Amino acid sequence: METHFEGLQSETPVSREKVKEDLRTLMNDAENLLKATAGDMSEQAQAARSRLTTALERTKVTYHRLEQRTVAAAKATDKVIRNHPYESIGIAFGVGLLIGVLVTRK
Repeated sequence: METHFEGLQSETPVSREKVKEDLRTLMNDAENLLKATAGDMSEQAQAARSRLTTALERTKVTYHRLEQRTVAAAKATDKVIRNHPYESIGIAFGVGLLIGVLVTRK
């Protein structure tokens, strides 16, 4: 089972943070499970541990890749805002006004 987050670029930063937190939790839980089952030496347990270790390594790679993309996106956003401060303020004002109108609408 391999997990790819190819379409994640188009999602919101909130979704990225949620995925990062979920991946971090998954990695911690998997590591704790590996430690807890270290004494079980049955064939099935060894096979499950092997698959879990492989999945954990892929998850760590995906997590680090996602973290790098998030940092790169934040830097790009910062650069755009610094290059166009007035336009950014205008867009933020317009979006806030639109949300305010939609929320107060009956």
